[in-house]
Amino acid sequence: MAFSRNSRYRVRIVFCFREESLDLPVTRLLLVDDDPLLGMLIGDWLGEIGCEVVGPVESVAKALVLIEAEAATLDGALLDVTLREGDSYEVADALTLRGVPYAFVTGHGVDGLAPAYRRSLVLSKPFMPEDLQKMIARLLEQKVR
Repeated sequence: MAFSRNSRYRVRIVFCFREESLDLPVTRLLLVDDDPLLGMLIGDWLGEIGCEVVGPVESVAKALVLIEAEAATLDGALLDVTLREGDSYEVADALTLRGVPYAFVTGHGVDGLAPAYRRSLVLSKPFMPEDLQKMIARLLEQKVR
């Protein structure tokens, strides 16, 4: 996507993983985010560390279809809390029923979550690629338990 000098928005994306990155196995992650640019960025970062991204999907309905079809092969999920049509708590519940760990991605922090979900993993926006990588490692730890 190109922006002219007169564009209202300018985007600069910089990949800045450190060379001493964590050694993650190939990981399949569901990505739910209704912001297409952020979904692409997170998807690219995940690809840089060797993850296979399922999605990104922008709605609860699409996420639930993917979970039904792919749950057996998912290692985890990253869920934007606030979607255009509501929240992603129904997606979190579906993942929990299938034993798939997830983390919420939100700019509101833990206190912005509904009380029933405040013990969930949270990746607070804004975040750096290293923060994302550490969160994926934490998700994988939960998968093993």
